[in-house]
Order: sequence, then C-alpha cells, then structure tokens
Amino acid sequence: MADCIFCKIIDKEIPSEVVFEDDQVLVIKDINPLAPVHLLLITKKHIASLEEVLPVDEGLMGHILMLAQKLAREFGVAELGYRVVTNIGEEGGQAVQHLHFHVLGGKPLGVNIA
Repeated sequence: MADCIFCKIIDKEIPSEVVFEDDQVLVIKDINPLAPVHLLLITKKHIASLEEVLPVDEGLMGHILMLAQKLAREFGVAELGYRVVTNIGEEGGQAVQHLHFHVLGGKPLGVNIA
C-alpha cells in the first residue's frame, strides 16, 4: 500500500535498523522501545491485521512465531522470558494497519499488558 509506513520500510524508502530479513518477513528494532529488546516482525505481504489472515497465510504465521523464538534466543531474552504481541484493531491498540508482531524482553514485564 502506498501510504503504509511498514510497506515503505520494507521497500527501503524509510531507513530502519534491520536485524533480520527473508522473503516473508522484515525484522527491525522498534524506534520507541518499551523494553531493552523490542523487535518488530513485519510481514512483507501487506495484511492489515490478524483479522485479515487467510488460510493461505498459515505457513507465514508459523514462520513468524518460529522466528520470534529464534530471535529471542539470539538477543538473549529467551532464558528469562519474553513477550510476543500483536495488536488488532483500534481498541486492541493497533497503530499501524499492517500485520506485525512485537518481541519484547530484557526486563521483568509483569503480568499486566495495558
């Protein structure tokens, strides 16, 4: 989508700190981190939110979760714990209408998510 900030990041129109990239996903460091490790796993296919995922995207969803696990290990947060989050819709806190997952860790996150 022409006006999507994540599509522009994927297309390298907007600079970002890329930590991983393959044909399905781009992973960047969040520019406003909420934890010492705060990564954004962004689908290269423009999907507005988890509500728009189709059965054909099942492999992509599995790939993202396995990648989240791999990156948590690489960034040293897997042993003590980390959080994987996707926000869906306005009331769910979704700010960018492009499917992405947050991987957060490196400090106690507590049980509250709000």
